[in-house]
Amino acid sequence: MVYQWLFQMIFLLWPLSSSYSSALAKAPPPPLSKPNCLSSCGDVIIPFPFGMGANYCYLNDSFAIDCKSNNKPFLRSINLEVLNISLTDLTIRVQHPVSNSCLTINETKILENTPFYYSHSNKFTSIGCNNIAFMSDFNNSRLGGCSSICSDERGKTEFGDCNGINCCQTTVPWKIIQSFNTSFEAMNFEGENYTQECKYAFLVETEWFDNEFTYPDEFVQNWTQVPVVLDWNIFNSSLDLSWREHRSSTECYDEVLPFLLCFCRTGYEGNPYLLDGCHDIDECATNGAACERHMICKNTNGSHRCIPHKDANVSIIILGIGTGLGGLLLLIVGWRLCIIILKRIKRKEELFKRNGGLLLQQHLNSLIDGSVDRCRIFNSKELNKATDNFNVNRILGQGGQGTVYKGMLADGKVIAVKKSKLVDESKLKEFVNEVVILSQIHHRNVVKLLGCCFETEAPLLVYEFIPNGTLFHYLHDENEELPPTWDMRLRIASEVAGALSYLHSAASLPIYHRDIKSTNILLDDKYRVKLADFGTSRSVAMDETHVTTRVQGTFGYLDPEYFRSSQFTDKSDVYSFGVVLVELLTGQKPICLMRSEGSRSLVTYFIACMEENRLCDILHAQVIKQGKQEEIMAIANIASRCLNPVGKKRPTMKEVAVELEAILVAKNESKMLQNFVEIEYRETEVTEPSWNVVSTSTSTSFEDTN
Repeated sequence: MVYQWLFQMIFLLWPLSSSYSSALAKAPPPPLSKPNCLSSCGDVIIPFPFGMGANYCYLNDSFAIDCKSNNKPFLRSINLEVLNISLTDLTIRVQHPVSNSCLTINETKILENTPFYYSHSNKFTSIGCNNIAFMSDFNNSRLGGCSSICSDERGKTEFGDCNGINCCQTTVPWKIIQSFNTSFEAMNFEGENYTQECKYAFLVETEWFDNEFTYPDEFVQNWTQVPVVLDWNIFNSSLDLSWREHRSSTECYDEVLPFLLCFCRTGYEGNPYLLDGCHDIDECATNGAACERHMICKNTNGSHRCIPHKDANVSIIILGIGTGLGGLLLLIVGWRLCIIILKRIKRKEELFKRNGGLLLQQHLNSLIDGSVDRCRIFNSKELNKATDNFNVNRILGQGGQGTVYKGMLADGKVIAVKKSKLVDESKLKEFVNEVVILSQIHHRNVVKLLGCCFETEAPLLVYEFIPNGTLFHYLHDENEELPPTWDMRLRIASEVAGALSYLHSAASLPIYHRDIKSTNILLDDKYRVKLADFGTSRSVAMDETHVTTRVQGTFGYLDPEYFRSSQFTDKSDVYSFGVVLVELLTGQKPICLMRSEGSRSLVTYFIACMEENRLCDILHAQVIKQGKQEEIMAIANIASRCLNPVGKKRPTMKEVAVELEAILVAKNESKMLQNFVEIEYRETEVTEPSWNVVSTSTSTSFEDTN
């Protein structure tokens, strides 16, 4: 009877805590606009950097919104009606004009000189009978096109059907498009006489068109505009980013991109582009809060806690009189603890399996050359302790593949822990294969992979710690203690080339790095090169010449041939290395909006200077002062060959490495000879260089040695 009464009381008290969470009112959503600024026009929410009213409300004139008298928002810079703005996708949906063959004007220059460009979620669509429609740029280069024939039952097309009968579609090219024109041609089949009818062509949001398209001849002739998705971005130079260092609720990626991309961290919501724009989510006010029925939900910044209900505790104490009841309580508590521990163990096992831990172990166990010990599998507790639970103060850097933290193991060894983004399970085998290959790479100029951990939501990779940061910061941030001399620039170039040559030619399987840039080149305590960040790397079979992937990379370093074809080859790494060589020669960033329009791309500027025999206009002053003419011209010619727009005409990394090593050896031999002469003759006078170059708008460079 006592036990029966006890269980009845427990079940009566069990639902008490659930009423606390459900009684909480849901907090209003955080503001998306600046204070004292209008937040909507009609049904459209206007988040910053867009805004209405005074210029305080928007970032710059490109993002100004005018709310017309009919409560419809128009983007002032392009004068198009706004349908929706997304901070997450960096897109804006607008009403875009339709081109008509019966009209003479079919040009679209709406987006030129703005931060907007046509998204790849649109499709170029044409409607008409026996019709060919083309989409071209203003150099008359065709970007795409499609053709449609007549149906037996003219004027009728099945719902959502655009398959070449009265209607055709094609995808938008994978390139930045801000302007285009439309042209029409008649197919003129024998016996057909439909060429006099008006034809229509337009870019349109794919999802909207699939849902709205029914009968073209009845409805399209009344269309003057259709929804189109535009991508937008904020260039880093247009925004003061110093406020990001004082906030913990926002995560931004701008060091590896020419534009700003921000998100609210997990547990926060709002506008990440506003100061204090990300607000804590009150999980306790949301239905389905992750607390059991006998627990009280307590909200915390970025998360929540579940604590026992005090009334339940009091009831348990009252009902727990006697050793029998106390024993039963201990039994219940022990049982609950057991369940919690088993759940944690099971969760770790699930994560280990999901993230590829078992697959990695199978690969390592299959190796018979002693390489098993080269890649250690860490547990999550060990790495949490090493990084102080991934404290934000331990962050070394952030990129598209994840965040890197500084840590220290129990034996005192300093490490770098890369917390990767969630891995797509469909690419799990590729990820594990890369870890196995990288764990076997031993090269003095490649960062050593020490191990990995699969017990967390996202895989963790453990690397050796490299203390002197990236080549990007070394070149572009002033370093008064140890500035980058010509000798150091030449040695760094040779070491990077040697590492890439090893990956391409000497590794057990050729490896394409796929993200060569100065931010992925680290410098150790002696400023020796350590090539890093293999998050997008791919290994290829000996008989393969390329990998076909979705285009990934960093603007300014991306191989234009790869951008057009989606086929990445070893020569794509050569092109990116050529950009790094130009950085070393010039000390300039690959993309700089402060330069003139024709010179914003460092590669374009460099090639122009080479062709016009004015190389000195772009060289860094220290390079001109310290480097010899023949050495500088030799390096510039190597860079020019690496940047050839045709991949087959570029040298291999092995050839580049050999040439750079030869220049370095010749330089060292020349130094030894010079030192010998100085000792022999005790010369103390320093002679001026035999060539003197002044960087002006009218100066000419030294003669090309080729």
